Amino acid sequence: MLLMDLLYPRRCVLCDRVLPTGAEGVCADCAGKLRVIREPWCLKCGKPLRDEREEYCADCRQRTHAFLQGRALYEYKSVSRSMLRFKAGGRYEYGHFYGRRLAEELGDTIRSWKPECIVAVPVHRSRLRTRGYNQAEVIARSLGRELGIPVDTRLIRRSKKTVPLKNLTLAERQNNLKKAFKLCRNDVKLKTIIVIDDIYTTGSTMDAVAQVLKNAGIERVYCVCAAIGKG
Repeated sequence: MLLMDLLYPRRCVLCDRVLPTGAEGVCADCAGKLRVIREPWCLKCGKPLRDEREEYCADCRQRTHAFLQGRALYEYKSVSRSMLRFKAGGRYEYGHFYGRRLAEELGDTIRSWKPECIVAVPVHRSRLRTRGYNQAEVIARSLGRELGIPVDTRLIRRSKKTVPLKNLTLAERQNNLKKAFKLCRNDVKLKTIIVIDDIYTTGSTMDAVAQVLKNAGIERVYCVCAAIGKG
């Protein structure tokens, strides 16, 4: 392990500086910068709430979702640069950190849902070729290993190359994602699934995936993300 650390030094997931030998995750300088989602959070999507008297965020009060319930680990602002390097900068190893931390923080909740498998939001094959990996799948596999839950990477695929959602309105996001996902088999006998993604913003991607799964007869679809915005 020490030799591997010398050849491929581990880096802080926030600042990307090389960590001391044997260390992993976050360096001492960055440890206090991570913002874990604590109560109160939206009972539907998991976004942090300002007022503990509220039950749902403004987004979820205005629209319905295809998924049953969602939870998230970190406030997006505290990990935004990390997420950019993870998704577009080749920092594949960050996903293992996020998967482990999800298991530590949300493991009890995830187990209480009694999922039969975990599914990662798929990326289009062209992006997979360019990036080399699906960041949501890296997180999903790490989380699955930690909790002993199988990960199914062949249940659903992304059949349509969508444009980046970042600067689109909600309506544009929903239109962009129409028919973006397809089920890969017709004999699905699962009843409860958790869908994993790296970032949750409006929930449009999660809804698109969840709806395909529900149309296949899956009764309960939950969503879990590494990071989430405030709405």
